[in-house]
Amino acid sequence: MSWQHHSGRAMAHFGVAVMVLGGLLVACTGPGDATPMLGVATAPARPTATPTVLSPSAEVALSPTSAAPTATAPQAANTVTPTETPTATATRLANTALPTETPTDLPPTPLPSLEALALKLAPAADGLDRPLFVSHAGDGSGRVFIVEKAGTVRILARGRLVERPFLDIRDRVGSSGSEQGLLGLAFAPDYERSGDFYVNYTDRSGDTVVARYRVATDPNLADPASEAVVLKLKQPAGNHNGGMLAFGPEGLLWIGTGDGGGSNDRYGNGQNPRTLLGKMLRLDVTSDPGQAYTIPADNPWLNSDWNGQDVNDEVWAVGLRNPWRYSFDRNTGDLWIADVGQNRYEEINYVPAGSPGGLNFGWPITEGAHCFPEDKACDRRGLETPVFDYAHDEGNCSITGGAVYRGTQIPALDGAYVFGDFCSGRIWALARTGTGWTSAALLDTDLNVSSFGEDEAG
Repeated sequence: MSWQHHSGRAMAHFGVAVMVLGGLLVACTGPGDATPMLGVATAPARPTATPTVLSPSAEVALSPTSAAPTATAPQAANTVTPTETPTATATRLANTALPTETPTDLPPTPLPSLEALALKLAPAADGLDRPLFVSHAGDGSGRVFIVEKAGTVRILARGRLVERPFLDIRDRVGSSGSEQGLLGLAFAPDYERSGDFYVNYTDRSGDTVVARYRVATDPNLADPASEAVVLKLKQPAGNHNGGMLAFGPEGLLWIGTGDGGGSNDRYGNGQNPRTLLGKMLRLDVTSDPGQAYTIPADNPWLNSDWNGQDVNDEVWAVGLRNPWRYSFDRNTGDLWIADVGQNRYEEINYVPAGSPGGLNFGWPITEGAHCFPEDKACDRRGLETPVFDYAHDEGNCSITGGAVYRGTQIPALDGAYVFGDFCSGRIWALARTGTGWTSAALLDTDLNVSSFGEDEAG
C-alpha cells in the first residue's frame, strides 16, 4: 500500500515492513508516526505495529478453512517540462467521442476456490523507513528493490537487506507532505544491458519529477549524479501526486498522474485535455538517447482531437483522480488501474491488452461506478465503467492497487488480481469468470498496505 492519502486529512503512519504472500510482495506499515498517504478523511486510527514489508512465503497454506524542476514552460504537446496551470473553472468535456464499455454489475460474487484458501503474510524484511513500493530489475539477480518514502531505494538480496541504499536522493526529494516523497520505480526493459532505471518523486518545491538514473560499477549501487530529468509537472497542491511508473509490454513508460490535489477536482484537471494531470501518460524513453522522451506514433491523440479539442500528445487516457498503483499482467499484457476515490467509493479499472487508448475513466463526473456527487445525475456516455468498486464501509477508505498473481506457490490464485485497502488492511482477489467478474476476501490484516509488487518469478 502506499502512504498516499487522498482526502486531505492525514492518517497515522505505521511501522514498516515488506512481506510475502505466496510470492507476491506487499509493502506495509504499522501504526507509528503521522505520515498518511493513501487514506480517507474518516479513516479510524489503526493499532500500533512494527512496519514490515510482506512477500509470499512457504507459510502460505493451501488447506481449506471454514471461515490493498526543471524549468516550467507552457503546456505544449511535446514539451519535456510542461507546466500544469490550475484551472478551477475548467469545463467538463463532452464524452460522446470515447468508447463506451458495458457496465458490469457490482459487486461481483465470491470466488469459492479462493475463499477456501488459508493465507498468511510472512515478513521478508523489516526495519525499513516507510516503504512505498517493491519491484525487481529483471536482470536474473533475484534481488528485490524497495522504495522508501524519504528518497532511498533498498535492496533485499538472498533474504537479507543490503545495508547501503541502492539509490539515495534524499537531498532532492521533498517528503514532508503525507503524499509526497520518492513514490515510484521502474527498471528499463533492457536494464541488464543499459543499467537505466526511472523514478518518480516530488522535489523540494512539491513538484513531480520523473527522472532516469544509471547503475554504477557496483551492481548494488546507483549513481545519484546520473540523473536525467524526463518530465516535470507543476503541482498546485501537496496531494494526489500519483507516483507510479511501469513499463508496458511494448517497452514504453507509463506514468499515472493525480488530478493536482485538493478535493472535488478543485483545479479542474480530470477532464481538461490541456493538462498532464489526472491522466495516464505513455512515453518512449529508450528509442532516442538524445531526447528526454518521444511520443509513441500510436498514442491516441497524436493525430486526432477530442470532440474538437486538442489533447496533449503524451496522454493515453483521461479522468483519473489518483491512480495509486497500476500494473500489467505479465502473461496477457492487460492493464489494471486502481484509482483512489473521494469520499464514498474506490475503483478498479481493467483495460485489455491491445487497447488503442483514448479512454476516459470518468473523474470527476463519476466516482467508482456512481455519479459524482452521487445525488446528481450525470452523463456517462463514453466513460469507462470500473470492473469493481467498493464503498467506504467497515474502515475501508483508500484502495491500493496490486498485481495479477503469476507465481507458482498458490496455483489457485493464478490469474487473479490481488489488491488491498490502505485503511482497513483488507486484501482481496478479483478475477474474470465467463462474462463477469468475481471477488474473494483473502486476508483481514491490521496493517496499512502501501503497495504490492512482484519478484522475478511473478
